Amino acid sequence: MSYENLEVWKRSARLSATLYQQTKALRDFGFRDQLTRSGLSIPSDIAEGYERDSEKEIARFLAYAKGSAGELRTQILIGIEAGYIEKPDGQQWADEALQLGRMLGALIQRHRRE
Repeated sequence: MSYENLEVWKRSARLSATLYQQTKALRDFGFRDQLTRSGLSIPSDIAEGYERDSEKEIARFLAYAKGSAGELRTQILIGIEAGYIEKPDGQQWADEALQLGRMLGALIQRHRRE
C-alpha cells in the first residue's frame, strides 16, 4: 500500500499545507517555524515509514508522526492562548491533530501485530 492512499497521510498533508498558508503573516518567526515544522513532520514521517522495508520500521516512524501530532496540538493551543492563532481556526486544527494522533495510534497497533 502506498502511503499517499492513507487517509491519515492525506489529512495530515492537508493540515500541514493549511498551517503554512494561514500562518505566513505571523511575525514570530520562531513560533511559526516550530509550528509548521511539527505539522510537516506528520505526513513526512508517515511517508518515510512506508518507504522502509519492515513492519517494525513502519510502526516506529508512525510513532514519530504520532508524537509530532501531539507536539503540534500543544503548539496550536499555546498559539491560541498567546493570541497568535484565532480560536476558531486553532481549535479546528487542534482537533484535527488529535484525530490524526488517534488514527496513527490505531495504525501503529496494526503494524505491530503484522
